[in-house]
Formats: sequence, C-alpha cells, structure tokens
Amino acid sequence: MKTEELRVEAKVEKLPAVIEFVTGTLTDQCPMRDRMHIELVTEEIFVNIASYAYSEPGGFATIRRSGGEGPEGLTLTFIDSGAPYDPLQKPDPDLTLSIDERPIGGLGVFLVKKIVDEAHYNYEGEQNILTVRVLIGKGE
Repeated sequence: MKTEELRVEAKVEKLPAVIEFVTGTLTDQCPMRDRMHIELVTEEIFVNIASYAYSEPGGFATIRRSGGEGPEGLTLTFIDSGAPYDPLQKPDPDLTLSIDERPIGGLGVFLVKKIVDEAHYNYEGEQNILTVRVLIGKGE
C-alpha cells in the first residue's frame, strides 16, 4: 500500500490543497457519498488543527494518505506539534437538547467519529497523531 505525505502550514487557507491531496487517489468509481464523507472528515480535522493546535501562528500539519478504493479503504493520518489533545475523548454532544440549550462546538468531532470506520489517537515525539480509516463503497 503506497503512502504519500503532505506538509502544510496549519492555516485554514490551506484547506483546498489538503482536500485535493486527500482525494487525489480517488477515482470516478468512488461513490459520491464516500467522497463527501472523506472531504468532511478532512475538513473537520484540518480546520481544528489550524484553529486550535497552536497558541501562536506558524505551526504545521502533516497529512499522510495511504490506500484508496481497495478493501483496505483510505487511511488518513493527521500530525501536528501543537498542544496534546485527543479529540476522540471529547464527549459526544447531547443531541436531545434543543439547539438553544446545546453548547457551541463539538459537532464536527462527533460527525468524524460517526463517519469513519476506525479512529486512533496517540501522542508521541511531542506530536498529536490522529489516524482515521474510511472504507470505500461499504454502503453500496
């Protein structure tokens, strides 16, 4: 399984390049639903890194992509050197509350956890490493 890597400044303006990199191995055979899910997951994770990982501007994010549309699915690893933070430990929002009662934020991480087939976080070498895997065509 081929692995490729992209390193970019952790700035929201870099999101289009990150999405293009992540979806670069997907073919026309990839179901639109899966493509949209992959783009949503990528956007939520990268924007969180760009918005919250670093207390001062100038940080970077590395996105590692492996796999694709075979049975192994697409595996994405997001790496940053920001403050240690495991988004998978964030409690899910209480969806029984009305929108007015619900605190702002948290829905993006919740969506990521619901969309991906596997997710793992670890902190090593002073880096946050979040790996997610999405199976392609499983809903077909």
